[in-house]
Amino acid sequence: MDTRRLYSFIKIIDAGSITRAADILHIAQPALSQQLSALEAQFGQQLLIRSKRGVAPTEAGRALYRHAQLILRQVDLAHAAVGVSGRAPAGSVSVGLAPYSLGAALALPLLKSVRERYPDILLHINENFGGVISEAIMTGRMDMAFIYGAGPLRGVQFEPLRTEDLFLIGAPGGTAPAGESDGEGEGEGEGEVSLEELKDVPLLLPSRIHTIRQVVETAFQQASLEPKVVGEVESALTLVNAVDAGLGATVLPWSAAQAILDVRSLPVRRIVDPTIQVKLSLVTSDNQPLSEPALAVHDLFLELIAAFDKDRQ
Repeated sequence: MDTRRLYSFIKIIDAGSITRAADILHIAQPALSQQLSALEAQFGQQLLIRSKRGVAPTEAGRALYRHAQLILRQVDLAHAAVGVSGRAPAGSVSVGLAPYSLGAALALPLLKSVRERYPDILLHINENFGGVISEAIMTGRMDMAFIYGAGPLRGVQFEPLRTEDLFLIGAPGGTAPAGESDGEGEGEGEGEVSLEELKDVPLLLPSRIHTIRQVVETAFQQASLEPKVVGEVESALTLVNAVDAGLGATVLPWSAAQAILDVRSLPVRRIVDPTIQVKLSLVTSDNQPLSEPALAVHDLFLELIAAFDKDRQ
């Protein structure tokens, strides 16, 4: 198979137009149309639906689009592996980190460690929602991700690493700021708040696509309660500013709260009756092995997790 045709096909789908794809690829439109016709003849299927608004993939076209991404990624990995054979790991590695997670605390150490230990690896870090990240891994656009959840999910392999309790951060109450408590471990000395007490606290939470929001709402539903959500915030920076400004409290794992908030100046209480927990996993594709540079970053990430936990003991 001519991989150039697959590459052109992907560009056509991404651009939504043969004309725009031809401009992007710097080739004549008739030549690009000829490549598409050759692909359709090879597979014996119509791959695109043409209209005045552009083109859209058929069901067969969507299937080929997914596989073409995987095939071209494997070709790129093969070129990289051959090119650096016998040398230190080199190439591009993409890592996804769920927002409002321990990943926020590890992003900078991971980038620093990769630069120091593997200077020929180009690390791409992306913070996005778990569902979007999982899809990127399944389609081969991302090597691994640290996200909420423990699976199972078709096409993705979960490596559970830790379970964390959720804390109420920022709501006024009968608890000293975290920096004034006597506890030294995770959540020790910060106090507690029951789910019943939480029902009247104005909350700033991510939208319902986010695992933290889903876990919090499930806990409320099981207790026949309703959370008082006053704002949906997807930006960590906006969340920091809003909580600092007293516009509401938020609910986060302790590690994530430490990474993005100045918890020393905010009331921090562990949610109890019941305790609410989230699971964090490192996920990779179930369909293709990690490349040599991706495997190096994977192992380095596990080292950073272990070091983070050791520092907290």
